[in-house]
Amino acid sequence: YLPCGGDDATCSGHDEGILQEGAAAAPRGRILVMDDEENIREVLGEMLDFIGYGAEFARDGAEAVDLYAKCLGSADPIAAVILDLTIPGGMGGKEAVEKLRELDPGLKAIVSSGYSNDPIMSDYRTFGFRGIITKPYKLTELKKVLSEVLGG
Repeated sequence: YLPCGGDDATCSGHDEGILQEGAAAAPRGRILVMDDEENIREVLGEMLDFIGYGAEFARDGAEAVDLYAKCLGSADPIAAVILDLTIPGGMGGKEAVEKLRELDPGLKAIVSSGYSNDPIMSDYRTFGFRGIITKPYKLTELKKVLSEVLGG
């Protein structure tokens, strides 16, 4: 879901604190989003921007690992990753998190999927993830999981 515009009356049911925070919030770090669907990456990027995070994007696990490795030693490293569990024809979240944890044992990874019945979704910590978010994304859930994973 994208944040709504307009006055508070048009936004009933949304978390008022998130609406007040808006895009003017100070940047909190960069989040690497790995998803094979471009529209998912775009929507999630807009949501992250709205709650004060920068976003980097990868289409599959191999691209995510390469991008994370390039940013690891930089002055502006990736704060957390959101990895789609299933990538048809490519490296998905389960394999990607293993490779990313080899690069960075302190990796802050969030697993994402629309399939809530996958065993990884119910036992995500066993597989190296620190958080979980299900599709379709909700702004309040995204903000909450990032806060929990990033310790803020």
